[in-house]
Amino acid sequence: MPDGTAPPDGAPQPSPAEITPTGHPGVDAALVRLQALDGVPTEEHVPVYEDVHQRLADTLTALDLP
Repeated sequence: MPDGTAPPDGAPQPSPAEITPTGHPGVDAALVRLQALDGVPTEEHVPVYEDVHQRLADTLTALDLP
C-alpha cells in the first residue's frame, strides 16, 4: 500500500514481474536488478533505476555497430 500499511485480508496482492531472459548477459543482469525493488519503499527506487539505466547505457555503448 502507498502509505506502508498492509492491504486488508483478501485484497489482491501485486505479483512480482517475471523477468524473461533476453539472452544478453548485460541486459539480463540489469533486468534482474529491478527485482531488488520488490518490497522496497518507493523513495528508495531511484538509485536502482539509475544503476539499471547506467548498465543498459553501458551495454549499448559496448555494441559494435557498423
